Amino acid sequence: MAQQEDVFKKIVSHCKEYGFVFPSSDIYDGLGAVYDYGQNGVELKNNIKQYWWQSMVLLHENIVGIDAAIFMHPTTWKASGHVDAFNDPLIDNRDSKKRYRADVLIEDQMAKYEEKIQKEVEKASKRFGDKFDEAQFRATNERVLENQAKFDNLHNRFQNAMNAEGGVDLEALKQIILDEEIVCPISGTRNWTDVRQFNLMFKTEMGSVADGASTIYLRPETAQGIFVNYMNVQKTGRMKLPFGIAQIGKAFRNEIVARQFIFRMREFEQMEMQFFIQPGTELDWFAKWKETRMKWHQNLGFGAENYRFHDHDKLAHYANAATDIEFRMPFGFKEVEGIHSRTNFDLSQHAKYSNKKIEYFDPERNESYTPYVIETSIGVDRMFLSIMCHSYEEQQLPDGQTRTVLHLPAALAPVKLAVFPLTKKDGMPEKAQEIINDLRFHFNCKYEEKDQIGKRYRRMDAIGCPYCVTVDQQTLVDNTVTLRDRDTMEQHRVAISELRGIIEDKVSITSLLKKML
Repeated sequence: MAQQEDVFKKIVSHCKEYGFVFPSSDIYDGLGAVYDYGQNGVELKNNIKQYWWQSMVLLHENIVGIDAAIFMHPTTWKASGHVDAFNDPLIDNRDSKKRYRADVLIEDQMAKYEEKIQKEVEKASKRFGDKFDEAQFRATNERVLENQAKFDNLHNRFQNAMNAEGGVDLEALKQIILDEEIVCPISGTRNWTDVRQFNLMFKTEMGSVADGASTIYLRPETAQGIFVNYMNVQKTGRMKLPFGIAQIGKAFRNEIVARQFIFRMREFEQMEMQFFIQPGTELDWFAKWKETRMKWHQNLGFGAENYRFHDHDKLAHYANAATDIEFRMPFGFKEVEGIHSRTNFDLSQHAKYSNKKIEYFDPERNESYTPYVIETSIGVDRMFLSIMCHSYEEQQLPDGQTRTVLHLPAALAPVKLAVFPLTKKDGMPEKAQEIINDLRFHFNCKYEEKDQIGKRYRRMDAIGCPYCVTVDQQTLVDNTVTLRDRDTMEQHRVAISELRGIIEDKVSITSLLKKML
């Protein structure tokens, strides 16, 4: 675990050193849990968003997009339940003066039991080799059974506390923390306060005069902007069920326990799609969207073993089914996307609070009803982090040297092609610039002439550039260049006229989308 934490620290450092992510307001020592994306980070982030947007809107004739405002009428959040129920259970350690989410402390404790079990399984697997029967080992090994019993007991208590009648049982959460002897990571003590609820929405005021100003909120999610526009989109687009509305936008949560770099931030970006369907078909569509969204993630080539579904123990008040797609980060499996069957809760609530009729007339059934909704919601920043974590490698080379390389999917890489003149003379820089001028309309290119060619390769490896081209003396004779592959480091001569054909298909978003069909 400590080794993985060291790797994560290196990734965070790499993000700053190579222009991916900076602490916000860095010259003023930053602002807690707020980050800026640098010149390479914004390109990677935009490519992630384009991959998602096109997979939704381009590949589905019945999904359209909108861009709703961040500020919304304050009654929106009363209707959605955020004013009354958008809370985190928080607990303070009196010695360290640090505040934690009680549910996260307990989930971390459950993860420790899972880790202990996994270590026993891995040790036994190495010992017995091909003869190892994992199912039998898990069912009979004393230490595994002991830790599984502890996990199951904790899991049941936690589930009962979170799903208690009348809301979360705060006293039960504290008792679990005491019984499990969970300590503060900073002070190492168990000197805990009671658990309290804390609303996560940021408030501000709209209006020119303080007395006449009304309280409004920075939206804590982008979904409500879709729901309040349901009728506008359905009528103007003449949309028939089933259909979806997609949106990418910023959301804001006053996270007290913001941690793990850009994994949990106060200002973040979401990619959400709400899919409107006939009541009674929701569980079938829920299963279909689970499959579709997992395929989208695995399409990046990071390996199926690094993903898993995690079904919710505690369903939100509006849901009748919910699951997370989790990705293996250096700090364990963590949620990157949520898929929820939201029933007709949101549209019904907005109809109630706005006194407007929000229904769909179904010509086949000759009746009007409030559609049900399947939601897919993915955090752009978490997706960004998962890609960086999987792509980062410190690679030992045959000559004993080490190179740091980002094995980014070529279609998502910030820079697709770097062009180097071997020297700064004999017309090589001009020839290199000529190549860039021709290819820059098709994908992002970068010109580099400083330092030895090996150092230039290393810089491009570190930002994940999949291809490098070197212009040399032979180029001036026969119009061929050396093309280098980032991952294999293999080099071969190709004609300048062939470069676009070789590179474009591999680095375009289209190349990813074709695999989705």
